[in-house]
Amino acid sequence: INAEYMGQQTRDAAEKSQDEATVIDATKAGFFKVLGKGRLPQIPVVVKCRMISKLAEKKIKEAGGAVVLTA
Repeated sequence: INAEYMGQQTRDAAEKSQDEATVIDATKAGFFKVLGKGRLPQIPVVVKCRMISKLAEKKIKEAGGAVVLTA
């Protein structure tokens, strides 16, 4: 999954919950690796995945988010 696709999910989820951090579980959606193509909105997000590229991790952390690696 690319970061640009997660950006749309982030915007949609942020509209629903204004006070909580948005959590995106890529593994539940059937994706195992998050890639760094595209732009993310400047909304803090917690991404759960099995693997992540260095560029994707950098973009998520620059937006104020966090990465959680799962088994």
